[in-house]
Formats: sequence, structure tokens, C-alpha cells
Amino acid sequence: MPTVLITGASRGLGLEFTRQYSADGWRVLAACRTPATARDLSALAAASDGRITVHPLDVEDHASIDRLATALATVPLDLLLNNAGSAGAPAPGESRAPSGFGQSRYDDWLTMFRVNVMGPMKMAEAFAPHLEAGPGGTIATLSSMLGSMTQNATGGVYAYRATKAGVNAVMKSMSIDLAPRGITVVTLHPGWVRTDMGGPTAPLDVATSVAQMRDTIAAVTPETSGRFLLHDGTPLPW
Repeated sequence: MPTVLITGASRGLGLEFTRQYSADGWRVLAACRTPATARDLSALAAASDGRITVHPLDVEDHASIDRLATALATVPLDLLLNNAGSAGAPAPGESRAPSGFGQSRYDDWLTMFRVNVMGPMKMAEAFAPHLEAGPGGTIATLSSMLGSMTQNATGGVYAYRATKAGVNAVMKSMSIDLAPRGITVVTLHPGWVRTDMGGPTAPLDVATSVAQMRDTIAAVTPETSGRFLLHDGTPLPW
């Protein structure tokens, strides 16, 4: 039975990844910050015949990552899926974080960098041994098209763009450094999806995005490791 560790598994894309991988016969280690309040995830785990286990994890807290790596020390992984992310905290009375020039809140920038860039880096460093213990592990990290400098024609969204460009650079380097250890790496843009972040008018539903990303992840080879891809496998420019 292949095994996947998913961060940010309590809602949105992470919850759907958990649902689909479990339905396909995978063992799913579903990690989230507060399992006690993750009702949808807990219900999914309860109905999974033991395929889904829920684990506390805050990717902003490196000690939390180390604790989980130690707890799972004997568990080989086929896939590490860095799904957890942050688009910033909304300003008081607003539904979204301010993103225009002159609106920067630098404490929020630091939080986003810890979650979106350092979190996936630390996860990879902590769980590389688990991936090496498997039959050929993959690290898949959810990024965003907003991290593409080539496609930035509208400006704004400074902090989020910076963190996604940053994690793209991290994963590209990682694909080179981990190749001798038999670990492949892919960075994915899930599309504009109907989630809390994407909003109700987004054109792509969660199930379709996740199904296409799973196919894209499954197709990664040592020769294609390090690419930045759309959910359906279309290459994206840096």
C-alpha cells in the first residue's frame, strides 16, 4: 500500500487529496494544525477502515515538524504533499489580506514566508529519509501561477507572489540536490479553484483540480523532476 503525507489536510484541496488518495487504496497520513476541530477530516478518517490517520502539525513550527518526523520514523513514504499555505491574514473588517503597493504589513509577510517557503523546505529536510526508505519518493508542493515572474502582467499581491516565487526556487534546487537520493520533485499550480481562497466564482471545482494534480504527480520521473506545472501537467514559465 503506497503512503502519502499531506499537510493542511483539514479542508479544501488538502481534504480532497486525502479523500481521493484513500479511495484509491493509499495509506494517508493527514496532518493539520488542530485535529480536534477538523470535523470533516475526522469523519473521513473514521470511515476509512484505518487507511487515514490524522496527525497534529503546524508547518510554521519546526519543532512540530520534527516531532511528527520522529513519530513516523519507521514509516516509508511514497509521496510528501506540501499543501498547507497562507495567503495572509485579512485586515480588520476585510475578507482578504491587503496586497497593493503601500499596504504591506511586514509581520504578515514573515508569517507567510515561514508557512509558504520555510515550511515546505523544513518538511522536505525532515522527511527525506522517509522518502528514501520507500521505492522512490516524490515531493509535490502546491505553489501558484502568481509566483511566475514571466506571467505577472498585473502587479500587486506582493507578499503572496514573493512566497510562491520563493518556494518555486527552493523546489527547483531541491530537485537537483535530491536526485542522487532517488527523490523526485514537482511544483504545481492547482488552478483557480472554488475554495475559501479561490472564492465561489472560481471556474474549477476541487475534485477536478485534485484528480488532475494526482495524475500529474504520478507522471513525474527523474527526467522531469524540478518542473513547475499546471494542475493538468502543462508546463508553466518561471
